[in-house]
Amino acid sequence: MPTILRKGPYRFYFYSHEPNEPPHIHVDRENFSAKFWLDPVQLSKNIGFARQELRKIQLMVIEHSNDFREAWDGYFSINSG
Repeated sequence: MPTILRKGPYRFYFYSHEPNEPPHIHVDRENFSAKFWLDPVQLSKNIGFARQELRKIQLMVIEHSNDFREAWDGYFSINSG
C-alpha cells in the first residue's frame, strides 16, 4: 500500500492490488477514510468525513492529482509484468 503523500493529518495512498480499477487515491485520517477517482477528481467513497472536510480533501486531491496519477501509472506499469 504505497503512501504517496502525507499532508497535515492526512495520508494519501493506493492499494497495490487494485490495478484493474480506474486511477484513484485513498485518504485516511484517524478512523476516517475516503476514496477519490482521479480523472476527473470526484468522490467515490466516504467513511466518516464531514462534507466540509471532504471538500478540503478534494481540493488537496486536485492540487496533487498529477503527482498521484504519475505514482499510479509508474507503480502499475512496473508491477504489471
